[in-house]
Amino acid sequence: MSQAIRRAAVIGSGTMGAQIAAHLTNAGIPTLILDIPATEGKDKNAIVKAGVERARKAKPAAFMAADRAHLLTLGNTEDDFAKLGEVDWIIEAVFEKLDVKHELWERVEKVAAPHAIISSNSSGIPMAMQIEGRSDSFKARFVGAHFFVPPRYLYLLELIPTPHTTSQTLATLREFGDKVLGKGIVIANDVPGFVANRIGVYSLMQCMKAMNQYGLTPNEVDVLTGTLIGRPKSATFRTADLSGIDVLANVANGLAATTGEDFALPPIISAMLEKKLLGEKTKAGFYKADKSSGKRTILTLNFDTLEYEDRGKVTIKATEEIKKLDSASARHKALMSLEGKYGDFMRVTTYDMLHYACEKVGVVASDYREIDNGLKWGFAWELGPFEIIDILGHQAVADAFVGMGKTIPAILSERIASGEKFYPETQPSTTMHGAIVLKDLKRDATKIIKKNSGASLVDLGDGIALLEFHSKMNALGDEAVNMGIWAQKNLGQNFEGLVVGNNGENFSAGANLAAILGGAQAGEFDEINIAIKRFQKFTVGMRYAPFPVVVAPFNLALGGGCEIQLWSDAVQASAELYTGLVEMGVGLIPAGGGTTEMLIRFAQQLHPEANPFEAPKRAFMMIAMAKVSTSALEAREMGILRANDGITMNRARVIQAAKERALTLAKDYVIPTPRTVTVLGESAYANLVQAAWSMREANQITDYDLHLAKSLARILSGGLLNRKETVSEDYLLDLEREVFLSLCGQRKTQERIASILTKGKPLRN
Repeated sequence: MSQAIRRAAVIGSGTMGAQIAAHLTNAGIPTLILDIPATEGKDKNAIVKAGVERARKAKPAAFMAADRAHLLTLGNTEDDFAKLGEVDWIIEAVFEKLDVKHELWERVEKVAAPHAIISSNSSGIPMAMQIEGRSDSFKARFVGAHFFVPPRYLYLLELIPTPHTTSQTLATLREFGDKVLGKGIVIANDVPGFVANRIGVYSLMQCMKAMNQYGLTPNEVDVLTGTLIGRPKSATFRTADLSGIDVLANVANGLAATTGEDFALPPIISAMLEKKLLGEKTKAGFYKADKSSGKRTILTLNFDTLEYEDRGKVTIKATEEIKKLDSASARHKALMSLEGKYGDFMRVTTYDMLHYACEKVGVVASDYREIDNGLKWGFAWELGPFEIIDILGHQAVADAFVGMGKTIPAILSERIASGEKFYPETQPSTTMHGAIVLKDLKRDATKIIKKNSGASLVDLGDGIALLEFHSKMNALGDEAVNMGIWAQKNLGQNFEGLVVGNNGENFSAGANLAAILGGAQAGEFDEINIAIKRFQKFTVGMRYAPFPVVVAPFNLALGGGCEIQLWSDAVQASAELYTGLVEMGVGLIPAGGGTTEMLIRFAQQLHPEANPFEAPKRAFMMIAMAKVSTSALEAREMGILRANDGITMNRARVIQAAKERALTLAKDYVIPTPRTVTVLGESAYANLVQAAWSMREANQITDYDLHLAKSLARILSGGLLNRKETVSEDYLLDLEREVFLSLCGQRKTQERIASILTKGKPLRN
């Protein structure tokens, strides 16, 4: 990095400012946060304290771990402004008024360090206008840095240089945003709305207009524009509620005024603003949650009466077969062929958005890929506009434009003439230097070492192989297990290390529950026993392979996906990691070595003079409560990640970081030796069961939960041993398997598994 950013400051503690500050601390950056002094009361920092407290309580959580807030220094713009001179990056997130920005930047210039980068998070005021009257040095170090709400979770960071911004300033912030903050960087032109908002809000407005044109309801529009086409479940109208109807109106009105383009708000928006129906912030927008009946019901706003009504679960019969298609691209293409008003709606809104995106290449950004990335990373679309054009066919899209009375944009005409797609198969999927994209790597067939329907072994180069899962939700069935065991046995001949990771949506949702349920209902317990023993061989083999194994988990890593991490030599996790041993939720216990590992790990961490019962107690509480981390930092606090396990902020870089870790470990790798642990026998069992009994007496758990807790306690106390005794890993693994099999035969366990598989919801029977 050409210039280090070690300390930062945020001016403004509203929702955006406080959450930007929170994310800086997530990355380990000490951050100063300032707001105007309070005019009431004795505490001049009351406003900034309130902003940080809102961030602490935000859902989803703004902080990856509660202790990250300790990296914040709070102050006010009267007493603490000079402290801005101590930081390397200053970000403002104050009112969207040009005179306020001018006044602020004049003050900042007087105190900022000569090397400090200065940024505005403004989403509406051009950057060049903000720095009018500032010195050449200030202008050279100034660049727009536009985060999206919530900053922790939305991947996009738009950087907006002005003609004065130096290449070093832009390069420094681009690298810092990518590698330290974990963001996908889009370089935007300094125009209204920049990239994502300019096109995303335009698309939103056109969907609302087309809804009225074709007589659809908000519910129907959200069915058509949500997960069906690879967009968030919040789709169109729920997204508007989450953003805030007032915020959406301000952005749309601002874009209409500054661009002269069609961002006209439908009449319903004005009516909602008048009645203060502003969405999530007022608990009523296009939708409203109602609990008057004792259960939560989602009501929809009736545009004619401005009253809310229960429309039940809205389904569109014509889309039911389309839902079964296995990719967003296939579903999107199928929707465009629908007859009737739903097909008309999809064609008009899709082609209108595609035409607008084509026209904005060179206006909002210099490259069409920046537009696609802006929509995918800022609005969580799975497919960007130019990817959709490739899917629908260039000539078909051009013909549709002509049919709508639109011209064919030059960028599309050029592609038709050349016959080249926007994303040719030979083109790398990312321009991010150093990021490993497996589908690109596997275009070279020689990189695929071995493959079956559930997993592949891929040559990452430099003597490191990768075990990739690619089943639905990356569930761990026989194919993945067999591939893992084969790798442990055979890769040592030609490779120095193994990484376990993938580029899917989730690392692994755990074991194949459907196979377990089918076997249990058929009474095939010998087969289940063999399968579980083989799964243990796979997970435990991670530790005892003749080479280092580094696991690269991200997003969901549950149950068996968690156990793979636990038995590895090292973990290089994505910062956004939701991991835990969740088997109790489906009436089972962790039997892939998870129960064994947590007991041994917690026992090893005890101080020599500590009460030895603390180890089984800690393992019992974590497993019995099926606790899932809300970040990699929390996974470290839970003990699932070790102190020396790594965390990578940018998920796109996790596999590369894991490969580097494997190479380091391979230099002087020695296979670990099997471990033993002292179990406490009946005394530990009695104490653990007593804790569960207390919860049952308080009606916090069911009778069957108590049965599961007793089963777990039996393993953690050493089985039927009546005294303290030292046992091996294999002894505990056998106990895991024995208890797991007994639970598979229980009707209530089978009911719990069936509920997860059929309804996606846990059952408390």
